[in-house]
Amino acid sequence: MEKEKGFPALPEGMRLRFAVPEDAERLLFIYAPYVKKTAITFEYEVPSETEFEARIKNTLTRYPYLVLEEDGEPLGYAYAGCFHDRPAYDWAVETSIYLAEHARGKGAGRILHDALEAALSEQGILNMNACIAVPAEAGDPFVTRNSEEFHAHLGYRLVGEFRCCGYKFGRWYNMVWMEKLIGGHGAEALPVKRPEEIRKALFEKYGIG
Repeated sequence: MEKEKGFPALPEGMRLRFAVPEDAERLLFIYAPYVKKTAITFEYEVPSETEFEARIKNTLTRYPYLVLEEDGEPLGYAYAGCFHDRPAYDWAVETSIYLAEHARGKGAGRILHDALEAALSEQGILNMNACIAVPAEAGDPFVTRNSEEFHAHLGYRLVGEFRCCGYKFGRWYNMVWMEKLIGGHGAEALPVKRPEEIRKALFEKYGIG
């Protein structure tokens, strides 16, 4: 199957697909170190498998939740969430990407981001927003500005930085908001499609199953 022009071909053995609730255990294994060892997420306690499964189900009612696999094992996952719950914000989302520790620095983050952007574009989403924790002081052992730099490389612009708005590991952290516009903002906003409405198109165009 020839993928849409501009969408990268996956390395041999890799596959992009929609998550299912049964992925909870394996995806939670990827997420847990971010909770325990980093300030990338401000969550204090690792959620239970049941809670994580519920999060996957809830996301899939409205947004894509994608998994990147290599030889059947998840390398990472990406999903979108509600930017704000009022209807006027329906065309904007907040995005998240998490990689397995051994998958970092190998291009998996870019693959997941591009796939998520393609899926959101098919839905009719126009604004991708990233809320990123950054250190308040140089040399922090729990977070860097790598994610901010990664998003800038993908075409996001910095909207603003909030000072000392998060607290974890006995330290204060800043938060930056970045945005990427992926569609035109015309006079009339078209309805946003549900994930189940775009799955066939995503498979035919990009091989996302």
